[in-house]
Amino acid sequence: MSIEVRDLVKRYGAITAVDGITFTVERGEFFGFLGPNGAGKTTTISVLCTLARPTTGTVRVAGFDVERMPHEVRQRIGIIFQDPSLDTQLTAWENLALHARVYGVPGTLWRPRATELLKMVELWDRRYSLVRTFSGGMKRRLEIVRGLLHSPEILFLDEPTLGLDPQTRRQIWAYLTELRRQIGVTLFLTTHYLEEAEQCDRVAIIDHGRIIALDAPERLKARVGRDIILLSTADNTRAAQELEQRFGLAPMVVDGVVRIEAERGDELIPQLVQHLTVAIKSVSLRRPSLDDVFLALTGRQMRDEDSSELDLMRERLRMRR
Repeated sequence: MSIEVRDLVKRYGAITAVDGITFTVERGEFFGFLGPNGAGKTTTISVLCTLARPTTGTVRVAGFDVERMPHEVRQRIGIIFQDPSLDTQLTAWENLALHARVYGVPGTLWRPRATELLKMVELWDRRYSLVRTFSGGMKRRLEIVRGLLHSPEILFLDEPTLGLDPQTRRQIWAYLTELRRQIGVTLFLTTHYLEEAEQCDRVAIIDHGRIIALDAPERLKARVGRDIILLSTADNTRAAQELEQRFGLAPMVVDGVVRIEAERGDELIPQLVQHLTVAIKSVSLRRPSLDDVFLALTGRQMRDEDSSELDLMRERLRMRR
């Protein structure tokens, strides 16, 4: 077992950021931790990486208790932080040399490994370039190399592609998929990008500090099951009322569109177009996503909010005073 979390609670003063969660991650598993900012993701990953102490509960990473044996845990994990953490005044090779020195990895081990990884992520030709000259995608690829340099058993990826363009994000995941295939490292991902979480073996959805669902992505989506119809109309409120009264549906108005779940959406759409008295501007049909799962479980959509968890905690504390 790579990770074992039992009844983990983490409080900051009067605020409970993580509220009694329990889960495990198998060796070699690609595990996703999904939820909006403020849900408890970053707090949980901070505890797992020994950056924060649990208030109560037990946490074991790579077989070691994070409180009693933090050094052993750190030796066996790699971390790709949400915010860039490279020294931009050093070259790529110098960044890797510094990381190897911190972890006590001898040159006979880290140099050939750095060579192999840099070639894999297509940065070998830029190894002597200053990091400040790198694009955002190149920096992320270098951070992945650095995180794997000391041969960790578990790689934590905290929003690894946040702010990157779609093409660069796809490239990053191509590299990570290949690394996992070659090395067999356990991946622990937190992300706002739901299509990234779709690649996971299992996904835990966390909200308000509690895990509200944990399963394979396809099984989670099967909980919603039905087709999703999105209608943009001249009057969404009135359209929703008509859909409820005339068709016996349970529509929701979300982000300026009317959202409907139906067993056979392709058959329902012609009826809606024919019988709704409100003018329809656009209509679309799709299968359920993980965002739909979150919406079904919580009544709201998962979104990339501006505030970090600690910012939200500070604001809640301020309001209580």
